Amino acid sequence: MTESDKALERAVAKRTRPVASMRPGDEEMLVWTARIGAVTVDALACLQQTSSTTAGRRLAAATRERLVSRRHLLVGRPAVYTATAAGMRRSGVEGLGLAHVSVANAPHTIACAEVAAALQRLYPDHHVASERELRREERSAGAPLASAVLDRAVEHRRRLHRPDLVLWPQSASGEAPIAIEVELAVKAPRRLAEICRAWARSREVAGVVYLASPPAERALARAIEQASAHERIRVLSLETLSALVD
Repeated sequence: MTESDKALERAVAKRTRPVASMRPGDEEMLVWTARIGAVTVDALACLQQTSSTTAGRRLAAATRERLVSRRHLLVGRPAVYTATAAGMRRSGVEGLGLAHVSVANAPHTIACAEVAAALQRLYPDHHVASERELRREERSAGAPLASAVLDRAVEHRRRLHRPDLVLWPQSASGEAPIAIEVELAVKAPRRLAEICRAWARSREVAGVVYLASPPAERALARAIEQASAHERIRVLSLETLSALVD
């Protein structure tokens, strides 16, 4: 057998080797990561109500299987895990592309991952959906489902502002969803006021909850006042949510 034949044999064996079986917790982890877009060790531990050590081992095993990809982009901040193409296929989640994490969006991605896990744990009778899932569903429906319609249109088409997460009640309840915004940076005042006005008049959602950093809280208070949106928007600190699940 030539060296090229041996190399081909190894490649075929590698491609056809049996896929390792996954435990229920591993399957939940992979589906969650594919849906939400990213997860951290602490977020997974919160979601599955397990230790960080167990969550870390679970993610490390999935990384070895090349079902998730690990990126540590920020010093002093946790690594981010996203589903690979193989992981997306294995999860069975359809209609969503691969999530991309960069240095620029890593802080927001980490915060959204941890907020999503905390909300799902606090509201087990609700379904937490990501912005990417909402985009898929609204594209399919051809109409806003939990997004705010902004004031100005572009080429006669509605401009939508999608929340970072959506807290969906059980379908049989007939209740409207709650939009969840994770606000770390301070947006331009005009832009923030426009979004708050859009949320104030939206009837697609029951209300909006902003989970914000201290600087963003102050900017939001001004925008909510300007938009007269107090009845539709609530602002909480990110620390408040973390305290609820500790």
